[in-house]
Amino acid sequence: MRILLKIVIDCDADAAWRAVHSPRAVAELYGPLMELDPVVPAGLPTVWEPGGDVPVQLSFGGVVPLGRQLIQVSDRYVEDANGSVRIFRDSGIPLSGPLASLDVWDHQMAIAPAPGDPTKTLWRERLVIGGPTALALWPVLWTTWQWRAARIRAMAPTWAHDPESRDAG
Repeated sequence: MRILLKIVIDCDADAAWRAVHSPRAVAELYGPLMELDPVVPAGLPTVWEPGGDVPVQLSFGGVVPLGRQLIQVSDRYVEDANGSVRIFRDSGIPLSGPLASLDVWDHQMAIAPAPGDPTKTLWRERLVIGGPTALALWPVLWTTWQWRAARIRAMAPTWAHDPESRDAG
């Protein structure tokens, strides 16, 4: 089963690409309803790195445990009719909680400049789920993804920044 999103957001593709690699930005996407916390004592990494396996704990409002998830990151780069597309993939799996009944979890986010306006980003997401409860969980995840799209649109302008240059002398 699949859940798809296709939205144009108000930041450039470089800023969106940095955001999908930022555990802090991802955690803010789910807040304040859900919290994403580290499982290991070292905490969350500063950046999701390709090849990394990061276990996280999800909770509702920071109080009700929703389960643990393994985030397993890879990046890929492709060309489409409009140019370069960067794809962030989380092929981890739910480890505990209601989503652990899924045996397929493949979440990909494709980031590209918006056609006709390189100051904006075409954001495409695809979540593929499978398993004995996929049909029952699909409406909940679909609703979560619609809420997530609204959060992405609202937060995207805050992702853009121009690092200040430092004088060499």
